[in-house]
Amino acid sequence: QVQLVESGGGLVQPGGSLRLSCATSGFPFSTYRMHWYRQAPGKERELVAIITNAGDSTYYADSVKGRFTISRLNAKNTVYLQMNSLKPEDTAVYYCNAPRATQLKYWGQGTQVTVSS
Repeated sequence: QVQLVESGGGLVQPGGSLRLSCATSGFPFSTYRMHWYRQAPGKERELVAIITNAGDSTYYADSVKGRFTISRLNAKNTVYLQMNSLKPEDTAVYYCNAPRATQLKYWGQGTQVTVSS
């Protein structure tokens, strides 16, 4: 059974930082790319970042480039998202997934990030 458990969200002021974690199980984590997505109220889910299975290549949406960093620890089946210089428009529920492993049929509960003064 695939499990994706996101954590680390919270309320932060503009300009602040948060580090999200996503613990996974039920699939061979080290063989799959991992993605972070987010969904803001009233908007569709959007791709935020991707990391290759070995962690040697990353992709970022233009809206977060230079502020967010995706990383992974294969020994712990966990992917991270370091978010710096947060803006109110980063407010969303954040999810991780491995599309080729899950076919996006499985999702975690997500973790809420709220950026507000």
